[in-house]
Amino acid sequence: MPPAAKRVPWRWLVAGRASRRLVLVVVFVALLLDNMLLTVVVPIVPTFLYTTEYEGTNSSVAPAQTEPAPPALKAPPFSSMFSYFDNSTVTVSGSMSAMDLANGTESSHLPQPLASSPPLPSSCPEGKEFLAKENIRVGLLFASKALVQLVINPSVGLLTNRIGYHIPMFIGFIIMFLSTVMFAFSGTYTLLFIARALQGIGSSFSSVAGLGMLASVYTDDFERGNAMGIALGGLALGVLIGAPFGSVMYAFVGKSSPFLVLAFLALLDGALQLCILQPSKISPESTKGTPVFTLLRDPYILVAAGALCFSNMGVAMLEPTLPIWMMQTMCSPKWQLGMAFLPASISYLIGTNLFGILANKMGRWLCSLIGMAVVGISLLCVPLAKNIYGLIGPNSGLGFAIGMVDSSMMPIMGYLVDLRHTSVYGNVYAIADVAFCMGFAIGPSTGGVIVRAIGFPWLMIIIGVINIAYAPLCWYLRNPPAKEEKIAILSQECPMQTKSYTTQKTLRDFPLTDDSDVEAENAE
Repeated sequence: MPPAAKRVPWRWLVAGRASRRLVLVVVFVALLLDNMLLTVVVPIVPTFLYTTEYEGTNSSVAPAQTEPAPPALKAPPFSSMFSYFDNSTVTVSGSMSAMDLANGTESSHLPQPLASSPPLPSSCPEGKEFLAKENIRVGLLFASKALVQLVINPSVGLLTNRIGYHIPMFIGFIIMFLSTVMFAFSGTYTLLFIARALQGIGSSFSSVAGLGMLASVYTDDFERGNAMGIALGGLALGVLIGAPFGSVMYAFVGKSSPFLVLAFLALLDGALQLCILQPSKISPESTKGTPVFTLLRDPYILVAAGALCFSNMGVAMLEPTLPIWMMQTMCSPKWQLGMAFLPASISYLIGTNLFGILANKMGRWLCSLIGMAVVGISLLCVPLAKNIYGLIGPNSGLGFAIGMVDSSMMPIMGYLVDLRHTSVYGNVYAIADVAFCMGFAIGPSTGGVIVRAIGFPWLMIIIGVINIAYAPLCWYLRNPPAKEEKIAILSQECPMQTKSYTTQKTLRDFPLTDDSDVEAENAE
């Protein structure tokens, strides 16, 4: 092979590592797999626990309670018997018991063939008390991922500031692969709980590092909004495929099959990261990032984080409670439990890609305000459904509205850091992920308790009213002010704006902080 041909793959690799689009592809695939694993368990876990624990226990007890039937006398399929009562011959089919022959009731089998047939089995599951308790257990299982992610996220944000984004992304892939394999071969509630918690660790590394990497690569606000919309499209696609894929594979192939497919896809993602990223390269940020606690004291960042939290809390409450409610009220088969989330996933995919572009034109604050109001209205309509087709409208509105909020708030987080703090994004996207995880931690864990106490419809009313009440707070994100030290830096970078900021500059009475001195030196 000539030397020029050998250099072609190496040149492609070097060009790929310098490409922003391929970085976007890596983040897209990582979020896709993370959220496929997030939602693929939604239709599987309730029915799996019901089958293994409730039906398994009852089937082992039932044989001990049944008494053996009296032995039946073998008879040919069609035999004739002479009746001494009316001197006639009667043709009977099947077998008859000794009691029938002794009492002369053989003719009773003939005139009433339908009455003796067993009733058709009902598709509604038994054990309503077990299902009520299962709401809480399934809710805690789903919430474990978000709770662990909630604890790990701040540490990952600090880690990305010190060693860069590449190594944490690859660590997230390794942990995600181990969690997926563990899901495939877990047969008890405890092992499923551990696998779900392990997924939270991997998801924390992948999401914080991935979103921070995108914000650092796409520095223009408009381009960053588009890139975030595409990346969140990967999140939406994972949510879209996960629940229907899991329900169909579990119903027709088996429990392990969807997780083994995801494990194979995770290996492909790891190979892609090895090619595009440099997981062995330590690349700390050149500028010291704003501390997490400083960002948490910023009211505008808190408003944006609250919008992410409450809008996603609605769908987080639906994940453990809607399948069980469908089993109780609609007698839904296994495959419908995951398909019920399909309209929400499709509309979320449309919403994130559509409003990644539109939100910048119409105003991201307005987009998120309308989105939260629609989330609340959609949740209020969910209990009105009488069958799976009645869920199409509310779930579609819910997914579309959450897509509006997510595609608006993720770029706003980066914009607020650029405007009011140091332009290092690991910590702020750790806060965004914490807000997202709080919704998915509080939602399932409290949702199961509320459903058992006052019922599923009241749960939807509570979270729907909360979203509608929170929506007006997004108005405060309409025109957030810049910090004074940030104004000075912006004035130096844009001399045409200097005149409008001179009055604010002279009114400053307090000295700059140590962090702002570093910012001023870097700006010079």
